[in-house]
This record gives sequence, structure tokens and C-alpha cells, in this order.
Amino acid sequence: MKTIDELLSEGVAGKRVFVRADLNVPLDGTTITDDGRIRAVVPTVKALADAGARVVVASHLGRPKGAPDPAFSLGPAAARLGELLGADVAFATDTVGESASSTVAGLADGQVAVVENLRFNAGETSKDDAERGAFADQLAALADVYVGDGFGAVHRGHASVFDLPARLPHYAGHLIATEVGVLKKLTDDVQRPYVVVLGGAKVSDKLAVIDQLLGKADRILIGGGMAYTFLKAQGHEVGSSLLQEDQIPAVQEYLARAEKSGVELVLPVDTLVAGEFPDMKAKTPGNPENVAADAIPAGKLGLDIGPETRKLYASKLADAATVFWNGPMGVFEHPDYAEGTKAVAQALLDSPGFTVVGGGDSAAAVRTLGFDEQAFGHISTGGGASLEYLEGKTLPGLAALED
Repeated sequence: MKTIDELLSEGVAGKRVFVRADLNVPLDGTTITDDGRIRAVVPTVKALADAGARVVVASHLGRPKGAPDPAFSLGPAAARLGELLGADVAFATDTVGESASSTVAGLADGQVAVVENLRFNAGETSKDDAERGAFADQLAALADVYVGDGFGAVHRGHASVFDLPARLPHYAGHLIATEVGVLKKLTDDVQRPYVVVLGGAKVSDKLAVIDQLLGKADRILIGGGMAYTFLKAQGHEVGSSLLQEDQIPAVQEYLARAEKSGVELVLPVDTLVAGEFPDMKAKTPGNPENVAADAIPAGKLGLDIGPETRKLYASKLADAATVFWNGPMGVFEHPDYAEGTKAVAQALLDSPGFTVVGGGDSAAAVRTLGFDEQAFGHISTGGGASLEYLEGKTLPGLAALED
């Protein structure tokens, strides 16, 4: 895989460089609530612009239905990119139409433009190779060189991720090169003890990675909504907690495999419960109650790991040489149920090992809860991509960048 460093050494002055970024940031109306993914692509965009390239940045945002939708416009992301670069960033109001063509044609050396949401075009996500290829041809007409730097999208076989690199000289940006280097430390040359912390809502989202990690990790700590399916699989009642009944047989198999293979699979010993899901907009205080994880009352639902579990998980992380964390421990967006996720984040900071926060909600939690991002070994921009890499899958966006 060629990297942007090789491209820069060859010279890019005057060349149109298409950067497939991941600007898929959360929005509250037109206000960006977490700009981490935009900041992550700045080093690549700045390096190209400083070297005289005419930089064309493209991304998806949300899930529009293959047609323009103002709710998913990249306008706010383009404006924020300009602020971070300290330079004007032009914005094309379409992707491959008149606005994009004229905006790109108007770029001078060292200038940057963002084109509108790629998913406003049905060809971006089409399962039809010809339709996707036709859209990739239109994108290729905007540029001379392709730089892949949208790590959060490399597990998608979309036109701008998979088909476009085949049509242009292609290179990996700084972010993708960094992300792949980090993931290799979690798969090829792991320093032990290797501890994995998995949370989030659904156990089904994590089954494949658990399957792989049972042969690689020394300890797996389970939290979040998915923990209640594990507790149920052990025969405990979980009240009204989030539960995926259909996953219980698979979870029971993994519990048995972990015991047989000597992997320590650790579940909560206590949990914060309430009678209903909290009001996420008002964030008014609820009435959480801490109960033993094997004694959740009927009609109560678990919303965070309890104080004893926080201490237990911190102790399991204390001697880790490598840590991978994906998924919050509870409903961290509400102050009543944020302490479990805070405790895990703090335990990673206190750990002497190499710590990786695996994107998505975990990365958002780190920022939302006020932790210093630089204190972690690495914060990934792609939760789904990170998990699929750890599952051993071939990621289309990375395969497309290979020579």
C-alpha cells in the first residue's frame, strides 16, 4: 500500500487530489456535536494543500436515500474543516454536477474544496456494479490522484471507497496508515496481557469479534446493554433490561469456549437499574438503584455497570500491556449512567499499556466526558471498520489501496 508520503515525495503541485475522508459527524440541526472525524483528516488535507495540491474532499454523512436531503448536507462539516485549516474551503452544492465541476475547476494550487454528500447519489452505495462504476467514473473526472483517508468507511464496498481507487493512482492518507498500523499491534504483534473491553447495546454486533478474540485475548470484559444477554445466558433474570434472546445459545457457547481455552471472560457483578429509560433530552435526575447483577428485579432495566464492577474492571486493566475498548458501559449520555464508562476510560489512562479506543460511541464518550484524547494510545475514527478488521475480514477500502 503506497502512502501519502510517497505521493508528496513525487510532487503534487497543481494536481487535483481527491481525498475520500470520513466527515460523518453527529449533528444537532446544523451544529456539529463532535468534530473528531474532521480533525482526524486535517493532517492529510493540510499536507497536500501545503505541497500545492488542489484538494477535493469528499465524504458521506448519515443515510440519505440516494437523493439530496438538506438534513444531511456536508455544509457544516466543510465550514468546520475551514476553521481547523485556518483557510477558506470552497463548498460544492452537488457531488458530480455543475457546482462540483465549477468549484474544482476554480481551485488554485494549495486550495481546498468539499463536495456535497456522496450518498446524495444512488450510485455511491448501489449493489449494481455498473451503476456504482458509472458514479466512480464521474468522480474520477474531478481528479488526477486518489487518497483514501476515510477509515470509518473502509469496510464499505462503495463507489468512492472501492471502485474509484481503481480508476486513479491511489495512496493511503496519514489517518488510514496510522489506523492500520495500530490494528496490526492488536493482531500481529500483541504485547500481553491483552485485555479487551466490549460494550454497547447489542451482543449481535460483537459476536464475530468475540469469536476471533477468544483465541487471542487474555481477558474480555463485557459491559453495556450486551451484558444482559450474557447474564441471561448464565441463568440470571435481567428484568426489563435489553436482551437478545436469539443470541443466548451463541453466548453460552462462547462462555464455555472461554472457560475451556483459559480466556477470562468477565461480566458485571452489579448494575445500576431504573424503572424506565432516562429522558435523554432533559437529562433530569432519575432514581437509579444499584443491585447485584444476578438479582435484577422484575420491571427494572440495567443502564450502567455498578460501583463494584467499576472497581473489578479497573483491576483487570491495571496490568494490561495492550487494551482495546469498543462500546460504552452504559447510557453515558445521561449523567446518572455515565460513571461506568468514565471508570473504564480512566482505567485505560491509568494502565501502563498501549490503549486503543475503538471508535464510534467509545470515542464520542471520551470526548463528551472530558478526557484528554492525547492521553490514550490511539482513538480510532472507525468503530465498525476496527471490529471487522479484528474479525479478520477483508475490508474493501483497504484492499482497493493495495497495489
